[in-house]
Amino acid sequence: MKKWKLDRIISIATLASSLIAIVLVLKKPQPVSYPIPVAVAAAKAESFQQKVQQLDQPRQAGQAPAEVHLNSEEVSAALAQAAGTLSSTQFVSSSLPTTVPSSPDAQIGPGQPEVKDYQVSFDGDVARGQFVTQIGGKDVYVTLAGHLGSKDGYATFDPTEFKVGDLDIPVSLVNGTLQKKLDEQRDRLKLPDDVQAIKVENGELVMTGK
Repeated sequence: MKKWKLDRIISIATLASSLIAIVLVLKKPQPVSYPIPVAVAAAKAESFQQKVQQLDQPRQAGQAPAEVHLNSEEVSAALAQAAGTLSSTQFVSSSLPTTVPSSPDAQIGPGQPEVKDYQVSFDGDVARGQFVTQIGGKDVYVTLAGHLGSKDGYATFDPTEFKVGDLDIPVSLVNGTLQKKLDEQRDRLKLPDDVQAIKVENGELVMTGK
Protein backbone atom coordinates (compact mmCIF):
# COMPACT_ATOMS: atom_id res chain seq x y z
CA MET A 1 0.00 0.00 0.00
CA LYS A 2 1.35 3.40 -0.90
CA LYS A 3 2.46 5.60 1.96
CA TRP A 4 -0.01 8.38 1.10
CA LYS A 5 -2.88 5.93 1.26
CA LEU A 6 -1.73 4.71 4.69
CA ASP A 7 -1.39 8.29 5.95
CA ARG A 8 -4.86 9.08 4.60
CA ILE A 9 -6.39 6.06 6.37
CA ILE A 10 -4.69 7.02 9.63
CA SER A 11 -5.99 10.60 9.31
CA ILE A 12 -9.53 9.40 8.65
CA ALA A 13 -9.35 6.96 11.58
CA THR A 14 -8.08 9.70 13.88
CA LEU A 15 -10.86 12.06 12.78
CA ALA A 16 -13.47 9.33 13.22
CA SER A 17 -12.16 8.56 16.71
CA SER A 18 -12.35 12.24 17.63
CA LEU A 19 -15.93 12.51 16.38
CA ILE A 20 -16.93 9.36 18.28
CA ALA A 21 -15.36 10.76 21.45
CA ILE A 22 -17.30 14.04 21.05
CA VAL A 23 -20.55 12.15 20.49
CA LEU A 24 -19.94 9.98 23.55
CA VAL A 25 -19.12 13.01 25.69
CA LEU A 26 -22.37 14.73 24.70
CA LYS A 27 -24.47 11.56 24.83
CA LYS A 28 -26.78 11.14 27.80
CA PRO A 29 -25.68 8.05 29.76
CA GLN A 30 -27.89 5.63 31.63
CA PRO A 31 -29.16 7.39 34.79
CA VAL A 32 -27.82 6.14 38.12
CA SER A 33 -31.25 6.61 39.72
CA TYR A 34 -34.76 7.63 38.72
CA PRO A 35 -37.01 10.51 39.89
CA ILE A 36 -39.61 9.81 42.55
CA PRO A 37 -42.87 11.69 43.29
CA VAL A 38 -42.66 14.55 45.77
CA ALA A 39 -44.93 12.83 48.30
CA VAL A 40 -42.69 9.76 48.34
CA ALA A 41 -39.56 11.92 48.49
CA ALA A 42 -40.92 13.88 51.46
CA ALA A 43 -41.51 10.62 53.32
CA LYS A 44 -38.00 9.44 52.44
CA ALA A 45 -36.49 12.72 53.67
CA GLU A 46 -38.41 12.38 56.94
CA SER A 47 -37.18 8.80 57.28
CA PHE A 48 -33.63 10.04 56.76
CA GLN A 49 -34.00 12.60 59.55
CA GLN A 50 -35.51 10.10 61.97
CA LYS A 51 -32.73 7.59 61.39
CA VAL A 52 -29.94 10.16 61.70
CA GLN A 53 -31.41 11.41 64.97
CA GLN A 54 -30.76 7.97 66.44
CA LEU A 55 -27.07 8.83 66.37
CA ASP A 56 -27.73 11.68 68.82
CA GLN A 57 -29.14 9.38 71.48
CA PRO A 58 -26.79 8.86 74.44
CA ARG A 59 -25.75 5.26 74.99
CA GLN A 60 -25.22 3.48 78.22
CA ALA A 61 -21.93 1.97 79.34
CA GLY A 62 -21.18 -1.22 77.45
CA GLN A 63 -23.81 -0.51 74.79
CA ALA A 64 -22.67 -0.76 71.18
CA PRO A 65 -22.64 2.47 69.14
CA ALA A 66 -25.82 3.16 67.19
CA GLU A 67 -25.77 2.21 63.52
CA VAL A 68 -28.19 3.46 60.91
CA HIS A 69 -28.74 2.18 57.38
CA LEU A 70 -29.87 4.62 54.67
CA ASN A 71 -30.91 3.69 51.14
CA SER A 72 -30.23 5.84 48.10
CA GLU A 73 -33.78 7.21 47.96
CA GLU A 74 -33.53 8.47 51.55
CA VAL A 75 -30.17 10.09 50.86
CA SER A 76 -31.33 11.59 47.56
CA ALA A 77 -34.48 13.00 49.15
CA ALA A 78 -32.47 14.52 52.00
CA LEU A 79 -30.07 16.13 49.53
CA ALA A 80 -32.98 17.53 47.50
CA GLN A 81 -34.58 18.87 50.68
CA ALA A 82 -31.32 20.52 51.73
CA ALA A 83 -31.05 22.12 48.28
CA GLY A 84 -34.61 23.47 48.57
CA THR A 85 -35.93 21.59 45.53
CA LEU A 86 -38.18 19.07 47.26
CA SER A 87 -41.22 21.29 47.66
CA SER A 88 -40.93 23.19 44.39
CA THR A 89 -40.80 20.40 41.80
CA GLN A 90 -43.24 17.73 40.78
CA PHE A 91 -40.55 15.10 40.73
CA VAL A 92 -37.24 14.88 42.57
CA SER A 93 -33.93 14.14 40.88
CA SER A 94 -31.62 14.90 43.81
CA SER A 95 -30.49 18.37 42.79
CA LEU A 96 -27.62 19.84 44.77
CA PRO A 97 -26.32 23.39 45.15
CA THR A 98 -23.58 24.55 42.78
CA THR A 99 -20.87 23.78 45.35
CA VAL A 100 -20.49 20.32 43.79
CA PRO A 101 -17.42 20.26 41.47
CA SER A 102 -18.14 19.50 37.81
CA SER A 103 -14.90 17.57 37.37
CA PRO A 104 -11.65 16.90 39.26
CA ASP A 105 -10.11 19.98 37.58
CA ALA A 106 -13.11 22.25 38.19
CA GLN A 107 -12.62 25.50 40.05
CA ILE A 108 -14.43 25.28 43.38
CA GLY A 109 -15.81 28.64 44.34
CA PRO A 110 -17.56 31.67 42.82
CA GLY A 111 -18.07 31.56 39.08
CA GLN A 112 -17.88 27.81 38.68
CA PRO A 113 -20.15 26.06 36.14
CA GLU A 114 -23.71 25.41 37.22
CA VAL A 115 -24.33 21.86 38.38
CA LYS A 116 -27.85 20.40 38.31
CA ASP A 117 -29.79 17.14 38.43
CA TYR A 118 -27.48 15.43 40.90
CA GLN A 119 -28.36 11.75 41.37
CA VAL A 120 -27.09 9.23 43.91
CA SER A 121 -27.25 5.45 44.05
CA PHE A 122 -25.62 2.64 46.03
CA ASP A 123 -24.74 -0.73 44.54
CA GLY A 124 -23.08 -3.26 46.82
CA ASP A 125 -20.21 -1.33 48.39
CA VAL A 126 -20.05 1.29 45.63
CA ALA A 127 -21.49 4.80 45.78
CA ARG A 128 -22.34 6.35 42.43
CA GLY A 129 -23.19 9.97 41.66
CA GLN A 130 -24.19 11.65 38.42
CA PHE A 131 -24.78 15.29 37.61
CA VAL A 132 -25.19 17.66 34.68
CA THR A 133 -23.03 20.67 33.99
CA GLN A 134 -22.49 22.89 30.95
CA ILE A 135 -19.38 22.84 28.79
CA GLY A 136 -19.34 25.14 25.79
CA GLY A 137 -23.06 25.76 26.21
CA LYS A 138 -23.88 22.06 26.02
CA ASP A 139 -25.27 19.93 28.84
CA VAL A 140 -22.70 17.29 29.78
CA TYR A 141 -23.32 14.40 32.16
CA VAL A 142 -20.56 13.45 34.61
CA THR A 143 -20.68 10.12 36.45
CA LEU A 144 -18.39 9.27 39.34
CA ALA A 145 -18.38 6.02 41.33
CA GLY A 146 -16.19 4.60 44.05
CA HIS A 147 -15.79 3.44 47.61
CA LEU A 148 -16.97 5.83 50.31
CA GLY A 149 -15.38 5.48 53.72
CA SER A 150 -13.85 7.40 56.59
CA LYS A 151 -10.51 7.86 58.33
CA ASP A 152 -9.53 9.92 61.36
CA GLY A 153 -12.92 11.63 61.48
CA TYR A 154 -13.04 12.57 57.79
CA ALA A 155 -14.86 11.05 54.82
CA THR A 156 -12.74 9.40 52.12
CA PHE A 157 -13.50 8.49 48.54
CA ASP A 158 -11.59 6.07 46.29
CA PRO A 159 -12.95 6.29 42.72
CA THR A 160 -13.55 3.21 40.61
CA GLU A 161 -15.31 4.86 37.66
CA PHE A 162 -15.28 8.25 35.96
CA LYS A 163 -17.36 9.06 32.89
CA VAL A 164 -18.03 12.21 30.90
CA GLY A 165 -21.19 11.65 28.91
CA ASP A 166 -20.98 8.05 27.76
CA LEU A 167 -17.17 8.16 27.53
CA ASP A 168 -15.18 6.20 30.12
CA ILE A 169 -12.14 8.06 31.48
CA PRO A 170 -9.40 5.92 33.08
CA VAL A 171 -9.51 6.44 36.84
CA SER A 172 -5.72 6.62 36.90
CA LEU A 173 -5.90 9.84 34.89
CA VAL A 174 -8.21 11.64 37.32
CA ASN A 175 -7.58 10.13 40.75
CA GLY A 176 -4.54 12.27 41.58
CA THR A 177 -6.36 15.50 40.76
CA LEU A 178 -9.51 14.32 42.53
CA GLN A 179 -7.64 13.47 45.73
CA LYS A 180 -5.92 16.85 45.60
CA LYS A 181 -9.30 18.58 45.34
CA LEU A 182 -10.62 16.52 48.25
CA ASP A 183 -7.60 17.55 50.34
CA GLU A 184 -8.28 21.19 49.50
CA GLN A 185 -11.89 20.73 50.68
CA ARG A 186 -10.94 18.68 53.75
CA ASP A 187 -13.03 20.81 56.12
CA ARG A 188 -16.17 19.88 54.16
CA LEU A 189 -15.32 16.19 54.55
CA LYS A 190 -15.29 16.28 58.36
CA LEU A 191 -17.82 13.87 59.82
CA PRO A 192 -20.51 15.22 62.19
CA ASP A 193 -19.54 15.13 65.87
CA ASP A 194 -21.90 12.23 66.57
CA VAL A 195 -20.67 10.07 63.64
CA GLN A 196 -17.69 7.80 64.04
CA ALA A 197 -17.59 6.15 60.62
CA ILE A 198 -19.41 5.85 57.30
CA LYS A 199 -19.35 3.29 54.53
CA VAL A 200 -21.48 1.83 51.76
CA GLU A 201 -22.42 -1.78 52.30
CA ASN A 202 -25.06 -4.03 50.72
CA GLY A 203 -26.47 -1.13 48.72
CA GLU A 204 -26.93 1.18 51.73
CA LEU A 205 -25.10 4.03 53.38
CA VAL A 206 -24.13 2.86 56.86
CA MET A 207 -23.40 5.48 59.54
CA THR A 208 -22.00 4.46 62.92
CA GLY A 209 -22.35 6.71 65.94
CA LYS A 210 -19.81 7.34 68.67
